[in-house]
Amino acid sequence: MTTQVSIALDARAELGEGPRWHGGEGLLYWVDIARQELHRFDPATGIDQVRRFDQPVGCFAFRKAGGLLLAMKDGLALLDGWDADPVAFGEPILAGKPDLRFNDGRTDPAGRFWAGTVNTAKSAQDAALYRVDPDGTIAFVEGGMLTCNGAAFNATGTAFRHADTPSHALRGYDVDPASGILSHRRIVHRFEQGRGRPDGGSFDVEGCYWSALFDGGRVVRLSPEGEIVETVALPLSRPTMIAFGGADLRTAYVTSARTGLSAQDLAAQPHAGAILAFRVEVPGLAETPFAG
Repeated sequence: MTTQVSIALDARAELGEGPRWHGGEGLLYWVDIARQELHRFDPATGIDQVRRFDQPVGCFAFRKAGGLLLAMKDGLALLDGWDADPVAFGEPILAGKPDLRFNDGRTDPAGRFWAGTVNTAKSAQDAALYRVDPDGTIAFVEGGMLTCNGAAFNATGTAFRHADTPSHALRGYDVDPASGILSHRRIVHRFEQGRGRPDGGSFDVEGCYWSALFDGGRVVRLSPEGEIVETVALPLSRPTMIAFGGADLRTAYVTSARTGLSAQDLAAQPHAGAILAFRVEVPGLAETPFAG
């Protein structure tokens, strides 16, 4: 049976990314990195609010204390409310590194935030994954990448996935949920060259991982062992991230990008940059707020 995919918001985002469902508010937060924007979308009314910043917001997390943790160009910032000014948090580890910015991140079930970076100039394989503890301490976890993407944890915090997108390889790790230490790194799935690269992803309650394939025009669901068990074709070529929302966490939301598409591509994909939606049988996981 073909999955019915709808246009939740015809956002025409340049680089839509990082959808996160806020269960208490019933809103989908997301970013347009290229336009330095943070959005919050109400599917019930169709209203999409936007804030612009003086740096790109690569990713973010909801906070246990309220507001947001933003991962921006140079470092992290706390946002106490939608209209508040961002306040620097932790060390600005990317300051003075013009080719690097924060790109993708996720909070683990213990409330730690894991954020990856991207080398936007592709000048060196110096992108990395970092762990942010609630007190603002930022720890280097793994480097040697161009685009660190797809960070997600399973429900128990014992399994972690992420990808260096240009490598086409999805990486898997075991996690000590108490300490946050990763072990047993392995390639869970290597996607075929020329058919899409693993961008953002999310786990569901059965421990399967969904990945959006940039330039692949689809999202896929992978078993814990890495086998593709479901594929959903999309009406655009550049999906960037999949996350789950709605009251039952069974609505999949997929952000997408227009960046880099030719005029001919855009004519063939009039909804490029939209947020797509479709229903799933197995619910996703609620977002754990950052404990800081």
